[in-house]
Amino acid sequence: MPQTLSARSQAVHTSPASRATARGLMAGTVVAGPLFLGVGIVQGLTREGFDFGRNAISQLALGEAGWIQTMNFLIAGALLIAGAVGLRRALGGGAGGAWGPVLTGVFGASFWAAAAFPADPGAGFPVGAPDATEMSAHGSVHMLAGMVGYLALCAAFVVLARPLAARGHRRWAIASRVVPVAVLAGFTASAASVLAFTLGAGLGLVWLAAATARLTTAPAGR
Repeated sequence: MPQTLSARSQAVHTSPASRATARGLMAGTVVAGPLFLGVGIVQGLTREGFDFGRNAISQLALGEAGWIQTMNFLIAGALLIAGAVGLRRALGGGAGGAWGPVLTGVFGASFWAAAAFPADPGAGFPVGAPDATEMSAHGSVHMLAGMVGYLALCAAFVVLARPLAARGHRRWAIASRVVPVAVLAGFTASAASVLAFTLGAGLGLVWLAAATARLTTAPAGR
């Protein structure tokens, strides 16, 4: 109850201009995930030799048309970092106002690292690549960036459950604590199924967009 009152009080005392700026920046986090996934899915369906059952979306950065996915990583990272700044302004000193934006920013930065250090070819993509290849230094950095980024994202979900609850969105808060389990389950199953990994990563992006959009709404009951 005190948290909800605090969230309402903060919303009242924040100027309309500040709220508009914060929401504008937070739109980056809302757009980033769907945009990244949409561009990746279109490429995956149209690039020769790519198979969602065998290949990770990050491998789309390889080959002649790889620049499209590289730009996809860079743009998504920029949008996520802008969204993190918006979250910081919107949450201020309230619940989750410190670590939620920082963890979201780390997730955004991981996309830039993934763009700078592309994944290794393999599983027949790009066309002509062998099924298995030895992991390179840049491929190792790519994997590390993804691991750190998604661990930060899962932690961000747990942290952002607090401002969701403080604004009266209790079901969303509960879901925000459950979604990381599903995301990590997808990553754990990646050894057996690349598709499980892709679905887990996609779920994380979609939930971040949804939770951020929910945080831009007024506290429940206001």
